[in-house]
Amino acid sequence: MKIGDLLFVLASASLATVGFAQATPATHEMAMTTQSAPAPAPKLQAAMRELWHGHVVSTRNYALAVHAHDSAKAKVAADAVVANAKQIAAAVGSFYGKAAGDQTLQLLAGHWGGVKALTDASAAGDSAGEQKAMADLSSNVTAIAKFFSSANPNLPESALQSLFATHMAHHATQIRQIMGGDSKGEQITWTEMQAHMNTIADAFAGGIAKQFPDKAH
Repeated sequence: MKIGDLLFVLASASLATVGFAQATPATHEMAMTTQSAPAPAPKLQAAMRELWHGHVVSTRNYALAVHAHDSAKAKVAADAVVANAKQIAAAVGSFYGKAAGDQTLQLLAGHWGGVKALTDASAAGDSAGEQKAMADLSSNVTAIAKFFSSANPNLPESALQSLFATHMAHHATQIRQIMGGDSKGEQITWTEMQAHMNTIADAFAGGIAKQFPDKAH
């Protein structure tokens, strides 16, 4: 099996494993709410979108730099991913406290560790490394969903798991396309990825606004 096909199978299997089909209605409801109704806290929504977009911009830059064998740019991108994770964690901590912010940073570090490992393994043609990275990312998706759903009753675990499983699959597809030189396909994935980050950001903003209406405004 070609490595590109392997990644596609692993990503698809991850979606099935976390209950993507069962979670879709809840995820769809969250997405439709953010799209059809005015944002309850527009400044919070804008801030969340900027933060989550920063994540995918930096991880994409890292993959592009690795593919180009540009270690200097790869380091800059990796540092940017970490800086962005700290910003997201600080935003969470501003509502839920320092301990929650620290836990968020740990979870995001696990996510980035998996994405970085997947990128590096894909560039090296290391199929075993790719499989391990995908398994680690899948476990991280579950941990993220459990943590945030336990913190906020407006964020169902199944919906969060579905949202982040899709995000993980986007990473896998994008990395495969970048390493394979499929710029046309990657542009399509990149457009979908950015739109999906809006869905994730809006879900968080909406959930926080409901839980902390005075603070969110």
